[in-house]
Parts: sequence; structure tokens; C-alpha cells
Amino acid sequence: MLFAQYLDELKKIRLLEPEEEAALWRGFKADGCLDCRRRLIEHYQPLVFKEAMRWRAREQVVMDLIQEGTVGLIEAVENFEPERGVAFSLYAPHRIRGRMLSYIEREGKREWASIDSPAGEIDGDTLADRLVDEAAPVPEQAERNFLIEQVLQALGRLPAKEQLVLSGMYLQEREPKQLAEALDMSLSHLYRLQKQGIRRVRGMLSRLMHELKVK
Repeated sequence: MLFAQYLDELKKIRLLEPEEEAALWRGFKADGCLDCRRRLIEHYQPLVFKEAMRWRAREQVVMDLIQEGTVGLIEAVENFEPERGVAFSLYAPHRIRGRMLSYIEREGKREWASIDSPAGEIDGDTLADRLVDEAAPVPEQAERNFLIEQVLQALGRLPAKEQLVLSGMYLQEREPKQLAEALDMSLSHLYRLQKQGIRRVRGMLSRLMHELKVK
């Protein structure tokens, strides 16, 4: 599929209502409905696009990354456990990004991007920042994964609207005004939910962070 065609397909994707998405998860996980599985994969394809566009690469390489990221998305759909209370939009990007990083390491495609050039305009990360540090000690990797899991669980325990706001602003990196319109709320209300959500997450993680500092 050409990049332009892929973008056209993305434009056709509409946001699912929370109840509609929950019904799709039940249909797939409880009843094995393959059509529900397909619709979930299609609905979350923008997560793959978002991760792929962080890399400075030629169009064909971006399409290769999208293909790999889609495999990660499918794996995330297959392994996701809705009953754990973690939003899929927070869970899936780690698998998507991991697939892309593995592809880059496997294929040796580093020549198409400057290792120190910004990989994304918003957070300013460089390509080097995003590559897997294979030399990192196993205990450090395990601790990092543990922290990520704790943050995801904390986000998953937020009230639905706060979870949608934080996910949209920090994971999907959507413009606040655009996100407020998508969620059918005022911008001021969105900012209130953002502050409330952050306060709740900090509260849930405060004990954990204290224990880590003691260590």
C-alpha cells in the first residue's frame, strides 16, 4: 500500500464511543468474534502511524515501520486483558514501538536517519534516545518495566474521562482544543480533568516513589 493510500484509509477511521469499544472487546475476548478483532485493529491503527512518524525516514521505510508496528498492534490486541482496567491506548504503544525498534536493529536501517536528529517535534527525543540500550543491566531494565507497569495501572484506575484526557494529551499528543472537541467538552473542563488526573496519578504513585528513593 502506498503512503498516500494509507493516509486516506486513516482519514476514514472514526472514534468509537466507550460503550461501543467495550462491546467489541467483549465480542472478541468472550466470544472469539473475528470481526470485532478486525474493527479494534482498524480503530487503533492511528497509534501505529503516530509511532512511525516519529522517525525521520524515507517513505518506503516509514511504510516498513508501519507494517512492523501493525504486527505489534495485533499482538497487543491479542494479549490485552480489558478486565485489568488499563486503557488499551496506554498499553499498545509499547508493543508497537518495540516491534519498530526490533525491525531497525534487525535490518540495520540506521543510515536513513541521523542518530542525533530529533525524532519528534513535540518531545525533542533523538533517534539515539529511542534505540534499545542492550548494554543496560538486567536489573535496570526490570525496574524500568516495573515502573511503566505501575504508571499504566495508575492511569487505568482513573475515572473514564480523566483517563481519556491524559491518554489523549500525553500518549496521543493531540492538541487540547482538538481533543476537547472530540470529547465534546469545553477546553477549561478538559484542563480541569487533566489536573485532577495528574493529581490522582501522583497520589497513587507517591508511596511507590518513596520506597524507590529509600532503596
